[in-house]
Amino acid sequence: METITINFILNHKPVSVTCSPNKRLLDVLREDFQLTGTKEGCGIGECGACTVLLNGKAVNSCLILAPQVEGAEVVTVEGLADGEKLHPLQESFLKHGAVQCGFCTPGMLMSAAALLDENPQPSEEDVKEAISGNLCRCTGYKQIVDAILETALD
Repeated sequence: METITINFILNHKPVSVTCSPNKRLLDVLREDFQLTGTKEGCGIGECGACTVLLNGKAVNSCLILAPQVEGAEVVTVEGLADGEKLHPLQESFLKHGAVQCGFCTPGMLMSAAALLDENPQPSEEDVKEAISGNLCRCTGYKQIVDAILETALD
């Protein structure tokens, strides 16, 4: 089986991985780096559970082949916190009860982080649009939207 070596920045650190050229980024993150915060939901880019930041943009890692991240920067939910200190979005999700089963939470957080990086003062409509590719089966979206909007105000 053919393998390739990919070099990229993962959660602010340079990394290298050797894998099949048709391996998905989602699988590289979970299997090769044990970053299991990134979830596989639908596997076809419909639910957003696997959302990560790729060069600052929210993407579905189930739709990205590993070779596509050569030289790129990837941030997973594990890369949001600063050591033991949670990211303000993570703190706000906890405060607003925006975490129920937690399955969608990493993807929601990454979509929200991408939004706030690009637009630090989003409207409620901006937030709803930014998380429109992330499905929550537990809470509904009010707590999530409120958590993101409050983070933007801080």
